[in-house]
Amino acid sequence: MSVSVRIPTILRSYTGGVAEVTGEGGTLREVLQKLDADFPGIGGRILDESGKIRRFVNVYVEEEDVRFSGGLDTSTPDGAKISVIPAVAGG
Repeated sequence: MSVSVRIPTILRSYTGGVAEVTGEGGTLREVLQKLDADFPGIGGRILDESGKIRRFVNVYVEEEDVRFSGGLDTSTPDGAKISVIPAVAGG
């Protein structure tokens, strides 16, 4: 299944500055594995050492926060839009 993955500015160094890339996979886990294969190192910025989504990274499939749905097993239907949004702190 082909999906679109929106890459935040802070991670675009991994994608050569590209803001949106095409991904493949039936689940978010598969999409992120393929994304890391295509853009080495980006997976480590999204997932922690235990393979879970990092605490300060939010991932959405369409408009749904995957933390409140299936997590990495969330279905990614053909044409879905995935957004990776790192938390930003400031004062």
